[in-house]
Amino acid sequence: MNPSVLDLGPALLNGAVVPPPSKSLLHRGMICTALAGQAPETLLPEHASRDILATVEALETLVSGNPGERVTVNCGESGTTLRLLVPVAACLRAETVFLGEGRLPQRPMQPYADAFAGHGVTLRFPEEPGCYLPLTLSGRPRPGVYTLPGNVSSQFISGLLLALPLLEAPSEIRLTSPLESESYVRMTLSVMRAHGIEVEPLGDGGWRIPAPQTYRPPVTPFRAEPDASQAAFWQLANHLGSFVRLAGGEPTNLQGDAVFPELLARLREEHPGDTLDIDVSQTPDLVPALAAAAAYARGTTRLTHAARLRLKESDRLASTCAMLRAFGSACEETPDSLIIPPGPPTLPAGSRPVVDGANDHRIVMTAAMLATRAPCTITGAEAVRKSYPSFFEEYRRVGGIATHATGS
Repeated sequence: MNPSVLDLGPALLNGAVVPPPSKSLLHRGMICTALAGQAPETLLPEHASRDILATVEALETLVSGNPGERVTVNCGESGTTLRLLVPVAACLRAETVFLGEGRLPQRPMQPYADAFAGHGVTLRFPEEPGCYLPLTLSGRPRPGVYTLPGNVSSQFISGLLLALPLLEAPSEIRLTSPLESESYVRMTLSVMRAHGIEVEPLGDGGWRIPAPQTYRPPVTPFRAEPDASQAAFWQLANHLGSFVRLAGGEPTNLQGDAVFPELLARLREEHPGDTLDIDVSQTPDLVPALAAAAAYARGTTRLTHAARLRLKESDRLASTCAMLRAFGSACEETPDSLIIPPGPPTLPAGSRPVVDGANDHRIVMTAAMLATRAPCTITGAEAVRKSYPSFFEEYRRVGGIATHATGS
């Protein structure tokens, strides 16, 4: 029996759940805590995800021992760990080797190679074309003007924001294109401010980072609010007919994904013949759950400006489309969007589609919510450990059906 293959649903959910603390806030809080001279593991939640554990272990490596020694940091499959910590490592260590697992070694690091050019930092990559892991990083950054496009992952910008206050003189970050996923940058600045770091916005959308500055423990102990991205899956279940109550507090607008209930309301307002365009450039992590909700809308939904999703744990446009098709939706993908026709999706009576979890936690959790309406078998269910290890425990507790598939 393969425990990663589950038979799911159908069964509507009913009960209270407490989403885990915001993974994005925890990454940033742990980095600022470590830079303030405190132990980041004090912020670990009861059920720590693999991504969060990767950041804790990386920070322990970077802040311990002789700064002149070469160290190796394995980021697992966590792109956030990698991108936030590359600039920090350049400020703390003489030389660092970054490794990754899963699809992380194939996720490009070109924005850092370009941003650090001429600033005293050397990034060495394998011989094949492109900037991919493993990465060997050496040289301390010099103060100056750092240039980045705004339409790449905002984690590159956040990584520089976290590191540049450690330099001996002020620096600036300038953007060459409009900023996407802006809420994550605002989140970074908020956590930095709580730890005593001030950053000055520039009129053109960039930032001036005074330096040197010193990270300090916050006056009020840092606490990450519930994760809006994870709460979205339970909100999706309710959209599909369940009765789940979110306990433990509401996510705030500090998290861009807290907009999900508003997007669901827009889908409910669709009429037959309508076409609703939703720009997901600011909320890319919501796409699988949003696409699943759109599959039950009365009009056509287009999720646009989503090309960056092809570089996630899976090609998330392709894997989301494949998941919806498995449930009977005639979803279509374009290079940077998904087109979801009116629903509900239909399958022959008694059928049980097999959904490929694609080693992607967001695909697995979305499929589990779709399974509250129509049964499926999902492979790779263990991917939830990346962000929400207790997901299926909570799912079963509120009435979800998730059993190990027979014959797997």
